[in-house]
Amino acid sequence: MKSTPYPSFPNTTKGVSGRRVSRTVVLFSAILLSIFPAFAAPHNSTNQLWSLKPVVAPTIPTGLTISTNPIDAFIAAQWTVRGLHPVGKADRPTLLRRVTLDLTGLPPTPEEQTNFLADTSSAAYERVVDRLLASEQHAVCYARHWLDILRYADEDEHLNASRGLYHWRDWVIQSLNDDVPYDQFVRAQLTGYRSTARTEMVATGQRHRIEPRPDDLFALGFLARGAVPGNGPESQQLAIAAVETVSTAFMGMTVGCAKCHDHMYDPITKRDFYAMKALFDPLVLRRITLATAEELTARGRREAAATQGRKLVESEIEALIGPTRRQLYDDRVAMLPPDIQQLIRKPEKSRTAAEQKIADDYYPILRIDSDKISDALPEDQRKQYRDLQRRLEEENRKRGAPLPVFWMVERDQAREAEKSYLLTSGEPDRPEKNHEVQPGWPFAPDSIEFRDGRVESFSDWLTAPENPLFARVAVNRLWQWHFGIGLQKVPSDFGELGGTPSHPELLDWLASKFVQTGFSMKAMHKLMVMSETYQLASDADAETENHDVAVDSDDTYLWRFRLRRLDAEAIWDSIHQASGLLDLAVGGPSFTPSEGRSTRRAAYIIRGYSPSGDILPAFLQAFDVDDGRTPCPLRTQTVTAPQALFLMNSPQIDRASQALAKRLQPDPGTALDSGVDQAFQTIIGRQPTARERDLALHWIGQDQTRLPSLGWLLFNLDEFLYVR
Repeated sequence: MKSTPYPSFPNTTKGVSGRRVSRTVVLFSAILLSIFPAFAAPHNSTNQLWSLKPVVAPTIPTGLTISTNPIDAFIAAQWTVRGLHPVGKADRPTLLRRVTLDLTGLPPTPEEQTNFLADTSSAAYERVVDRLLASEQHAVCYARHWLDILRYADEDEHLNASRGLYHWRDWVIQSLNDDVPYDQFVRAQLTGYRSTARTEMVATGQRHRIEPRPDDLFALGFLARGAVPGNGPESQQLAIAAVETVSTAFMGMTVGCAKCHDHMYDPITKRDFYAMKALFDPLVLRRITLATAEELTARGRREAAATQGRKLVESEIEALIGPTRRQLYDDRVAMLPPDIQQLIRKPEKSRTAAEQKIADDYYPILRIDSDKISDALPEDQRKQYRDLQRRLEEENRKRGAPLPVFWMVERDQAREAEKSYLLTSGEPDRPEKNHEVQPGWPFAPDSIEFRDGRVESFSDWLTAPENPLFARVAVNRLWQWHFGIGLQKVPSDFGELGGTPSHPELLDWLASKFVQTGFSMKAMHKLMVMSETYQLASDADAETENHDVAVDSDDTYLWRFRLRRLDAEAIWDSIHQASGLLDLAVGGPSFTPSEGRSTRRAAYIIRGYSPSGDILPAFLQAFDVDDGRTPCPLRTQTVTAPQALFLMNSPQIDRASQALAKRLQPDPGTALDSGVDQAFQTIIGRQPTARERDLALHWIGQDQTRLPSLGWLLFNLDEFLYVR
């Protein structure tokens, strides 16, 4: 019987395997159940989970709104049921600032505000939306959202692929810019292929593998992100990271909960987790040098010349510091246990693999840094040492800049032949050899054909229009980014604990529409921001406020627009755009805010983690940016003192206020009114009221040195920090 590539979700059932537990575990479970009764919930079967039921486009409610956007009809239906009274439409300056920051992460310029307010046609707002979606800055903004979920990081204590990984970020930006369909966007990151067709017949009658698009090799940075150095058990971390990230990002299921035991709530077993891991087990990391043959040859010649010069300097350094370095090294070795001392003194070639591993573990302790050597030298030798180090740096510079590289993954046929097992406690070095697993995944069909490859078959199932998880999870994320909270409130958990959607019919209608549009993300963005629901004001009159807050205090049913604080990136970008210094160049390596190119968009600020020091800049930490170690589907929103201190005292605010003031200074003999108006428009996206203008002009008087303080004041208003 020929297998089907897609599961029959409505009829699929899967039992949860029983497992033997100790009396201690039973007792502990009983205590948990007595404290938290919710833990007593039984395992769900797949046909009980709402998220696994087929997506069927519901009938659009009628007679509830004059809007022609179906989103408004579904929202209005809930207003009617709950007796809610929506507020009116936001004023035009507020709406322009909201949609511009939402779609591009940048505030509208004074010129854009003037043009929009002057366009009184009914199509004015739609023209703005189309312009913003066509801008390449839209892709920079939304790539940041996706990369939070996909756990992008420039550096990590275990990240083998850090050098060149920014090419993956640039690929994501370019894909969103080109409106690559979402199913292709996901498939490329899993397999390197956008299409489900990976082989073709040639004229000779033979079937050949189709060459993927060259630029799509950068999409594989998604999988390379999870790899760690080593060829032993630790090499399985790539597969483990892939399961955990893919399941939450694209399936909306917490499959990672089953790494150590069967899922307590959802129909996902430990065997499901390791079956899914087996899909990725054959993948290995491969380094690619991004250079032409001519560049490689030239680099080789520079290397050879620099090596000769470097050897001469290194021999002089060794003659000078060799005795001191050896004495410091011997002193450190003498502090170790006798058996370790013996092992360390043993020649490297004579060590076993296990002994070498121990020696490597002690390397950070025994390493003698140059500053320690310098401190131990007499003053005259210390000066010589510094001079020799400078000469060595000069020889190294002769090599030129390193060639660009990228790390991708590829299938290793030898590893594909290896067996996969359950792991005890999720530890790669503790395989349960009596529990072999076959490649598969949760909710898979009974029979799977791996004709094109393991990951390829999985990606075809995952991205199929028939998969109810795929479109639902994606449109819910898009909704969350526009409205602050998803229709399914927990965006990466569509299981039992994630709860149920606030508007299930709307979610299914959006998922159906997403499939109909060919998974166009830009089409969904436009559909959502063109709705009257999105265009509602965020404030209300006293009567509406008192009634509707009592009925729906969390604004779950969207009777007004949710007040939202700007993300860290939008704060950084708005400050630098106000100064006129923002660099809008797209693509390239990440930077730290202390570097010369510190006015680039914040999407390019370095992020990552190291136990020995901060990689994530203090600004990003203050405004709730994660470091990329784990997927971040929804950032926290805190209000802390470091945020206020940044807006009051940071060099960025001071520089922006000074630069803006220079732009606001009028010509000699000209009133300051227009400068005050432009300051308000530039920083908070609206004209000042008459009273605000009078107060500003009265305070400035004729002293133009006070203009920077006006900018500083506007940057510190809540109106700058929040979108309403």
